[in-house]
Amino acid sequence: MADYFTHFSCLLDVGTPKNAARALDLYTRMMEENAAEDPPSEAFLLSIQPEHGGAQLWIRDDATGDPQAVIDFVLRCAAEFGLSGRWGFQWANTCSRPRVDAFRGGAQVLDLGRRKTVAWVATDGWLDRTLSAGRGRRGAS
Repeated sequence: MADYFTHFSCLLDVGTPKNAARALDLYTRMMEENAAEDPPSEAFLLSIQPEHGGAQLWIRDDATGDPQAVIDFVLRCAAEFGLSGRWGFQWANTCSRPRVDAFRGGAQVLDLGRRKTVAWVATDGWLDRTLSAGRGRRGAS
């Protein structure tokens, strides 16, 4: 049996060490809400990164994580701390054993001020569309 994982690791600058400490409280509340869901999402891990001045949050998976939970958390932080500008991250979907169509990934860019997605990509959809567009040209590059 194969196990499937979603991996990511990124930083979010929340402006000040005080905001970073408050973000940990937001995270705790979010994880409590997540635990009440049926089933709960895989979520993610969070810590403050002192080597970056204490205002950076390190967001990462444990064994596997939920990119949508990351997006929801970042948008909460943007609203709470008045963050602006663009922020993004990428993830990889992997498998413990070789499986056809088991490896993919994605990326998402958010406009923090507008609290909206600017762009996103999922590599499995991109690959399917790109291959479909070139049908009939086997081996052509």
